[in-house]
Amino acid sequence: FAAVGLLGVGNTLAGWLAHDYCHGKDPFSARLKPFGPLFAGLSTAWWSAKHNLHHAVTNEVGTDEDLMVDPALWLWAPRPEADRPWRRFQHWYVLLPFSLLFHIWRLDSVTTALEGARAGTKGARAEAGMLAVHYALLLAACHLNPLLALGSVTLSGAITAVIVTVSHQSEELFFSRQTDWVAAQLASTRDAVCSNPLSEILWGGMQYQVEHHLFPTMPRSRYPRLAPRLRAWCEARGVAYRADTEGAILLRNLRLYKEVGGAPADPEAPLARAVEAEA
Repeated sequence: FAAVGLLGVGNTLAGWLAHDYCHGKDPFSARLKPFGPLFAGLSTAWWSAKHNLHHAVTNEVGTDEDLMVDPALWLWAPRPEADRPWRRFQHWYVLLPFSLLFHIWRLDSVTTALEGARAGTKGARAEAGMLAVHYALLLAACHLNPLLALGSVTLSGAITAVIVTVSHQSEELFFSRQTDWVAAQLASTRDAVCSNPLSEILWGGMQYQVEHHLFPTMPRSRYPRLAPRLRAWCEARGVAYRADTEGAILLRNLRLYKEVGGAPADPEAPLARAVEAEA
């Protein structure tokens, strides 16, 4: 269990670093783009496309892939034909689909790299090779024990999912395209005020989600100095600067799942995926 815990936390921290290097526009970040596939098992090409879309259309239903969590979880009551009997229990089992996060991301990463390699996409073969090296290193660290590797990836997925979802899911959801990007980021994002140094490390800069969404290419080391300035800017303009303790944010998210789970199906509910809406 100790090995699963250490590897799981390590994988989460590696994911945060890979996230930083993907966002970074400086030469140092450019040189460290391979960190993601080598040490976190995540494709830089896949992650950049998915995550940049999330930043552009945060919490826009039908476009932001981070909201497309059904039929495992629901963030609003679905249409009757899209409903499932287990929705009422989602606040009890939420950690189960959360724990699959890194398994899904890793599968998407391998798929993207292999498809790109077959299509002759620039850099795809190199990335596929780096992902192969990553899994060799992971199995070596686990002494060729696949259960240990699976356990660490599962734990890491649960930790990461909790952190990346709670700062958005309980905030404003948009059912139409937003034209004021800054206002949309401030309405759909909340900071976490960490209560101890260990929590600060584990959140990996994601406790400054408001700052990160407004200034995604800024190094996370500058967010603590930016936060009070941004708060003052918001107060001067009568705009809400959303921040709460990590415990309060977690409870708010759990209450959302419970409320949505108990709500009746809505025949007029929007669909989570734009493709479904067009069908």
